Amino acid sequence: MIADLHIHSRYSRATSKEMIIPKITEYAKLKGIGMVGSGDFTHPEWLKELKRDLKQGDGVYEYGGIKFLLNVEVNNIYTKNGKLRRLHNIIFAPDFEMVEKINKYLGRYGKLAADGRPILSLDTYEMLKVLLDISSDIFLIPAHIWTPWFSLFGSNSGFDSIEECFGDLKDKIFAMETGLSSDPPMNWRLSSLDNYTLVSNSDAHSPTRLGREANVFKEDLNYYQLRDVLKNRDREKFLYTIEFYPQEGKYHFDGHRKCGVRLSPKEARFNNNICPVCSRGLTIGVLHRIDTLSDREEGFVPEKVIPYKNLIPLEEIIAEAMGCGRDTVGVKNEYRRLCNLFGNEFEILLNTAIDVLRNNTQEKIAIAIDRVRRGDLIINPGFDGEFGTIKIFEEEKSKESQLGLF
Repeated sequence: MIADLHIHSRYSRATSKEMIIPKITEYAKLKGIGMVGSGDFTHPEWLKELKRDLKQGDGVYEYGGIKFLLNVEVNNIYTKNGKLRRLHNIIFAPDFEMVEKINKYLGRYGKLAADGRPILSLDTYEMLKVLLDISSDIFLIPAHIWTPWFSLFGSNSGFDSIEECFGDLKDKIFAMETGLSSDPPMNWRLSSLDNYTLVSNSDAHSPTRLGREANVFKEDLNYYQLRDVLKNRDREKFLYTIEFYPQEGKYHFDGHRKCGVRLSPKEARFNNNICPVCSRGLTIGVLHRIDTLSDREEGFVPEKVIPYKNLIPLEEIIAEAMGCGRDTVGVKNEYRRLCNLFGNEFEILLNTAIDVLRNNTQEKIAIAIDRVRRGDLIINPGFDGEFGTIKIFEEEKSKESQLGLF
């Protein structure tokens, strides 16, 4: 079972109007995803749609054969230890009765109808304490923990340690979301994260972005089984995570978008973290932040970790191979044809033999999928809110120049 546990509805800002249950279900099936997070259950209109569309099953909700877990990402903004904190957290609940209790509580600290991801004037620690008082079945996962502006370890508004944020409740947190700008090896550099299960999710704002990061489990799970697998870091049932290339994330390198400046952590430190063009402070990226907080060298692998695989979405692969935009009719038609032929997107990306693909699609598409599997790519890291780029067919660069990107 492939699970994408962090998405948004059409009621979140900058989100597609197509983020409705039927469309989410349609694309989940195309991609091979069996479970998704509902997202946004604090928004009254989305909650109505969830109650209308979802059918309760065995410890989980369903629509059209896809499992849904009730959850929401909230934006906690508060002052702690003399510093403004801005953290995104994902709250999970087992049923609508519990959701109503959570919403009644959170509604005291923000306007829940204003956004699917509500802004709350509420300390993360205090919030978790009350949520656990409501029910021990509720759990919380800190979202995209390295994003500079809104996360647990964010360089601009986060904390330097888990204890600083969660205090005596740190053991009640058992999973962390790595986010698009980091992958497991980057997180393995912090021994403080060894006891937490690392999860990966898409944070999708449109149906086509579902599954760009996801979690692969051995078998179907319901709410309570999923919670226990994450809590126990069950390597027999949690097989691996599917990862976006972290360099493609918006905050991998340091930089200043207005000036078009992108720097590695080493280059940024050489410039005293100042933009060489305008002399203002750089936005410190994820890699730099990890360098600062880590207590291990790059390449360290702890014991009993959950494996991972880096992938590129199939539509992006087809688009580059065909030399046209991802949202063009030709790309969408070929994408759907291949998904219908082989079952779903992840079956194509992970399992279908390259020779079989050669016989059923354009040669260049098959070659591109093979290169993605082997990691034979040209990468320009993202910085300061600007997505990085992953190229498959650009002119090959020297080994030395490619290594300089990491």
